Amino acid sequence: MSGSVTVVGLGPGDPRLLTQAASEALAQAQDLIGYIPYVARVPDRPGLTKHATDNRVEIDRAGHALRLAASGRRVAVVSGGDPGVFAMAAAIFEAVETGDPAWRHLTITVEPGITAMLAAAARLGAPLGGDFCAMSLSDNLKPWEVITARLEAVLRADFVISLYNPISSARPWQLGAALGLAAEHRPPETPVIFARAVSRPDEAFRILTLAQARETKADMATMVIIGASATRLIPRGDATPFVYTPRSVPA
Repeated sequence: MSGSVTVVGLGPGDPRLLTQAASEALAQAQDLIGYIPYVARVPDRPGLTKHATDNRVEIDRAGHALRLAASGRRVAVVSGGDPGVFAMAAAIFEAVETGDPAWRHLTITVEPGITAMLAAAARLGAPLGGDFCAMSLSDNLKPWEVITARLEAVLRADFVISLYNPISSARPWQLGAALGLAAEHRPPETPVIFARAVSRPDEAFRILTLAQARETKADMATMVIIGASATRLIPRGDATPFVYTPRSVPA
């Protein structure tokens, strides 16, 4: 087939954090498909048709992209951050597996992006310097019981935990429940980072203790990072402290 799909990571928001390979893929696309605010981040240009949709129609969006590519179009599907982290790359391949067998012969590539946990960590030091994991608190695609079982496991293993999709208007209680579970395994002084809108004009950071974090508000633009037992703060006077997790673990 002459068409193609490229799944593109737009990074956290600052255009300077978009990779050159991702920029080239966007420049070559004839059709741009994605969630409304992500599509809006790509400038209009002659020869580019935009297809913006709501955030609950990932599989429909993937099928649309694959049908356009099967007709010979060069399609870019955009995600914020990295498209392979709780985003559109998995939706594309799910649609390939369950859809038209001809789609398996399309050229499909994924251009990575800087995801929110990496951008947030870089702003503050190296909180992900030791072993860490990433979890989504959204129970739209998996039961809450699965989320809590996985969270229990990584808390017991003493990982730094990056929480995506921490809260929304439809899911107002999950973050509080997750932090409550963390409090059963980690001391109240454990550092917790709330990183909102990283690299965008309204970027904001809060470094709290786990005890304080349980009463703190967040939204879908917020990345929450729960420190491990070894995660440390380096005070800097009036400046924001550095946060890091040592690479070494005592025997």
